[in-house]
Amino acid sequence: MNLLSVNNLSIAFYTRDGKTQAVDNISFNLKQGETLGIV
Repeated sequence: MNLLSVNNLSIAFYTRDGKTQAVDNISFNLKQGETLGIV
């Protein structure tokens, strides 16, 4: 059983140089005791 389900996650941020897409349309599931890092 999944403790956390994430679907179609997108994250963008803005700087003086414009928009930066840090994460684009990712999906994942985590079960109890699992760890995920997005770099």
